[in-house]
Amino acid sequence: MFAAIIIKYVSWLRALPKSDLVLLGKGLVSPQTMMAIWEVVCESLLHRRIFRINKRLGYMHMSLAFGWFLLIVVGWAETVAYLGARWVPLQGHVFFKYFAALNGINTHIAIFDFVMDLLLMFVLSGVALAWYKRRNSAKLGMKRATQHIFFDKIALTALWFVFPVRLIAESITAAIYGGGGFLTGGIGKLLSMVVSDNILEWAYEPIWWIYSLALGVFFMAMPFSRYMHIFTEIPLIFLRHYKLRPQDKEKSYDNFEVEACSRCGICIDPCQLQQQLGIHDVQSVYFLRDRRYNMLQQKIAHNCLMCGRCEQVCPVGINLNTLRLNSRTSMRNIPNEGRYNYLRGKDYSMGEGRVGYFAGCMTLLTPNTLHAMEKIFTAARENVWWADKDGGVCCGRPMKLTGETDSAQNMMDFNKRLFKQHDITTLVTSCPICLRVFREEYNLEGIEVLHHSEYILRLIQQGRLRIKYNAEQTFTYHDPCELGRGSGIYEEPRAVIEAIGKLLETEHNRKNALCCGSSLANTVIDDKQQLSIATNVAEEMDSTGAKTLVTACPLCKKAIARGTRSKVVDLSEIVAGNLR
Repeated sequence: MFAAIIIKYVSWLRALPKSDLVLLGKGLVSPQTMMAIWEVVCESLLHRRIFRINKRLGYMHMSLAFGWFLLIVVGWAETVAYLGARWVPLQGHVFFKYFAALNGINTHIAIFDFVMDLLLMFVLSGVALAWYKRRNSAKLGMKRATQHIFFDKIALTALWFVFPVRLIAESITAAIYGGGGFLTGGIGKLLSMVVSDNILEWAYEPIWWIYSLALGVFFMAMPFSRYMHIFTEIPLIFLRHYKLRPQDKEKSYDNFEVEACSRCGICIDPCQLQQQLGIHDVQSVYFLRDRRYNMLQQKIAHNCLMCGRCEQVCPVGINLNTLRLNSRTSMRNIPNEGRYNYLRGKDYSMGEGRVGYFAGCMTLLTPNTLHAMEKIFTAARENVWWADKDGGVCCGRPMKLTGETDSAQNMMDFNKRLFKQHDITTLVTSCPICLRVFREEYNLEGIEVLHHSEYILRLIQQGRLRIKYNAEQTFTYHDPCELGRGSGIYEEPRAVIEAIGKLLETEHNRKNALCCGSSLANTVIDDKQQLSIATNVAEEMDSTGAKTLVTACPLCKKAIARGTRSKVVDLSEIVAGNLR
């Protein structure tokens, strides 16, 4: 086990790019190391994030991780208390009850018997929950449990046997030699009453061998199973604190994220492909599994909305969307720097102003949004430079989502030169897809990038935009994935709506909002399947009783409008329709 882990660590670290090694070197001697240690305690042992999502699952994971850790620590202290502070083999405290009997130790320290039994019972409660979850996951708040591969099943079966067999072994030892706490001692007394001494002595050695073999099988299978996460999550936490991150193209660091996945299955239920379409083999847990074992197929890598609902609940904090993106890049990227070079020198823009407006492809396909923004700019007396009012170059993110990052970069370079050339200081867009790539990929120094919801709220707060309020107007709002989970913009659209009328919230909102289903990231599901997801979203919005359904993404607007007969509008449209 240790050999396999060391080989993996060394090979991954040696293959890190120089920039990552520099970050690693700086981080080791920084306060980030202490912060990482604290996070290891909170997440690798106490499983705080899982507790926040599901208390029963949190207890199950904590009892196994923290309980086993305490058994090791207290067991080591127990061996020191009996044998003194001298060298004891690594397995000494694990098999202490066995060695104590063989070495003629017949006096027992009651406090250790009690604490070790208490900890063993703590771990066993987690094992019992794990058994129950595997057979009835819905009772523990999970609609579907993870489907495991061969090595996972071997390691899981061994783990399930380790602690029950330890309980039996220590109880038989207590029955023959005495000692034991309230649990093992109590069971030992019961065994001595109902089972003959000959049978107990006959079973003594075999049961300890079974315990030893269960441990051995688990540790041998661990580096090749889901349980590699036990040793991988810890260095990942440190590397993450040192600012290492996955990028658009695969790199060695990705191995730490991929193998840190415990396959807990928490990411399965939020997936709308599973909930709405009954697709059960493409979720992040299976994507990471297939990537780890070099059996990832395009139909798995590309069948994802990349909406971020799974990433939002991942207890390990794995960058699921970025890993899926760079997997697509390795499969589909065309390394041709000459593509789209014909764009150089072209300029489709018009007008002049310090504020630039980039509509984006989808906004141009929903012209009412563009017209609404024209009215808003006019009402605010804003001079605007229109980057693509009559057509222009895509922001590049849709192509990047398919994995063609080099071609996307050519588009991005063109737009970046265009923005700089026209000397704008603020760039406004109505498309959250464009917003994310402008903020995260373009490095637009000196240019503030705003979504139109942020920009409109600013105009209202500055008194440059006067809005009519009518309490009888009722709206419900859909959080677009790229705007909400992707960019953290939740309150600005709501503040704008509440300046106009009454806002009625949907059941799933903010970080838990549903995807409209028409994500450009998914190139596998068909139109009928997209419509099914959109209809479900629209039904939830209609259930609020609101007269108008509002979103702040042109793609979401088109998708939701297909799933309902209710009025669906962009945020800018209700503002433009209620100007004084």
